[in-house]
Amino acid sequence: MEIGFIGLGKMGGNMTERLTQAGHRVVGCDPSPEARARVERVGATGVENFASLVESLEQSPKIIWCMVPAGEITEKVLNEVAELLSPGDILIDGGNSKYSDSLKRHDAFQERGLKFLDVGTSGGIWGLQEGYCLMVGGDTETFAIVEPLFMALAQDGGLLHVGAAGAGHYVKMVHNGIEYALMQSYAEGFEIMKAAPYPNLDLHAICDLWMHGSVVRSWLLELAAHAFEKDPTLEGISGYVEDSGEGRWTVESSIESGVPSPVIALSLYLRFRSRQTESFSAKVLAALRNEFGGHAVRTKREDS
Repeated sequence: MEIGFIGLGKMGGNMTERLTQAGHRVVGCDPSPEARARVERVGATGVENFASLVESLEQSPKIIWCMVPAGEITEKVLNEVAELLSPGDILIDGGNSKYSDSLKRHDAFQERGLKFLDVGTSGGIWGLQEGYCLMVGGDTETFAIVEPLFMALAQDGGLLHVGAAGAGHYVKMVHNGIEYALMQSYAEGFEIMKAAPYPNLDLHAICDLWMHGSVVRSWLLELAAHAFEKDPTLEGISGYVEDSGEGRWTVESSIESGVPSPVIALSLYLRFRSRQTESFSAKVLAALRNEFGGHAVRTKREDS
């Protein structure tokens, strides 16, 4: 089969390479000459613009996968490419778009005769080697057309058509909300051990230990082991933690559904806290303790 791929960054570039390894023809589109050269080295065709991408695809229906940052960029790319396609052609969004946006896009493209699939994609930079976990939303007939490409990308057992339009990104949203909580739990546990009464606990060795028979073993724990192996005290890393939206949307969905999610919500709020060089709420707390109880406060000069 053949497919056009828009966005040849860390994820898109690796996915393009995995598809070519499986014998599929891939035309990759990216404004970066370096990104295009990289996929050309592994057997794909690199093009600079959407018109060239569509013209380079020979099979019908044309299948184009968008792998760019969620939000305005995804909206712009999908709409521009849609203008170049014919009825029956297939657009795929494999980024971390909000599921409600994907549902709207499906309906809008359907009115124009185009097919649309939303694909929650997990696997990160390790997906090239290990395979991806793909959560696909959209109609069954379109899924069946693209399934051979999905199979080439997915790890064994890592592909599921989860439901109608928007379902793929909805399931990926909840997946990432759970990921927030798991990562926060590991982070807190290792900080407790770093402050333990037993000096110089080998956190890398403990990660490795827990990967053998422990109930808390996971791929995230393997990644923690890699991080501690490279930098045992993480001195070279700032504690500033971003969020790409899915955790927020998971909490919003839990509120709309009336389903409590205190651990995921707190994990999200702690990411917000990580970005503050100084917490104003902590200042208010210190001031209140001083006002009602005369408790000492520390000045900025004392902290410096």
